[in-house]
Amino acid sequence: MTTSLLSAAGPPQGTNAPSGGSAVHEVTSVGALSTRSLAHVWHPCTQMKLHEAQPPIAIARASGPWLHDVDGRRYLDGISSWWVNLFGHSHPHIKAALTDQLERLDHVMLAGFTHAPVVELSERLAALTGLGHAFYGSDGASATEIALKMSAHFWRNSGRPAKNRFIGLAGGYHGETVGALAVTDIAIFREAYAPLVRLAATVPSPDARGARAGESAADVARRSAAALESWLAEHHEETAALIVEPLVQCAAGMAMHDPEYLRLARALCDRYEVHLVVDEIATGFGRTGTMFAHQQAGIRPDLICLSKGLTGGTLPLSAVLTTDTIYEAFYDDQVARGFLHSHSYTGNPLACRAALATLEIFEQQDTLARNAVLARALDEALAPLTRHARVRHARHLGMIWAWDVETALPDFASRYHHHSMARGLLLRPIGRTIYAMPPYVLDAEAVQCLAQGALAALEATLAEEE
Repeated sequence: MTTSLLSAAGPPQGTNAPSGGSAVHEVTSVGALSTRSLAHVWHPCTQMKLHEAQPPIAIARASGPWLHDVDGRRYLDGISSWWVNLFGHSHPHIKAALTDQLERLDHVMLAGFTHAPVVELSERLAALTGLGHAFYGSDGASATEIALKMSAHFWRNSGRPAKNRFIGLAGGYHGETVGALAVTDIAIFREAYAPLVRLAATVPSPDARGARAGESAADVARRSAAALESWLAEHHEETAALIVEPLVQCAAGMAMHDPEYLRLARALCDRYEVHLVVDEIATGFGRTGTMFAHQQAGIRPDLICLSKGLTGGTLPLSAVLTTDTIYEAFYDDQVARGFLHSHSYTGNPLACRAALATLEIFEQQDTLARNAVLARALDEALAPLTRHARVRHARHLGMIWAWDVETALPDFASRYHHHSMARGLLLRPIGRTIYAMPPYVLDAEAVQCLAQGALAALEATLAEEE
């Protein structure tokens, strides 16, 4: 994520880790573990030098929505540890499932073998989405690559190899591997790795913040869809797929759009014979108020990318779901017509079992209905932040909140993150956009911690403008 580039990071001041044996249980302070981490761990998407001023926080344990550092201080996880944690950390149902699975089968290759967790998970995902063929990866970026490869290879197998290009939305984010960067429209990544990337085309985003005078969010969606139609009319013969983050473009500052865009995009993809790929990596599993965001538009995509919340935030796993039509294009006697993608841990039994346990919690707790109640409580508590004089485009969908802040501070995000952490709250703005995407398990205390801490951090940050 680009947000981490704005957060604290940096190398240690001449430290060496102790030799021999595990030191996991020997840590006695935040400083000790942070220093050792900086000596040997290259943190993701982070300017490490910044950690000279703000070392990383050493977390010893986590429970529910709370992270606890090695010095005993706790932090409310207001962003679900990069949007992955759904039901709180160390959830007993998921832990029990993993313990049971570890006693049975930890891993077996999925080439030539199968196992109950991957079969049952695939069946459950098919029932939830209507797409009956699941291909597994390890993370969101790999899911993007799988979907893009699957689409282009489908057209090759169908005798139309020229259809091998892709379209993405302005501000879209789909991962940081070379293939995923092709459809990621975040300037810092594109500029850094441009020589390695075969860039996709970019069409206007339906971001409702771009509404002109008198326009509704649906009007913006229609205007953006008209631009998509113009592009497809000219380029559909070379276009394999359109990839979209449904309803919320998260890395673009939680840019939200009307479901009308998805309905129109679906119709255009049908008309011009282009696959519609929905990237539900961040928006899936209840984040937008429905199990999957695209369901609010009443459409069925050709491919769905899933990750993050899939395992409740416990283990790395991603999945790409697709239609019978796409699957059947690969079903052949020739190996070269098969889908050519793999990794050693594909469909890992432990990760699949965690995903099954996560889906069981949704059913057992009627999570979507419970979230609607929690969202109303959070809306009320967050009202002072929403009404703040410096906030623009306050918006909320499901269990996602976002506020754009009017400020001249070039490093607003890092300053705000620092002030929120000082108040025991983990929030990491994207540029000048504050957002919250908490786990689904906040009690009254946690709700107030999030609401009051977010507002206090904003006031403290704005005070530094002077």
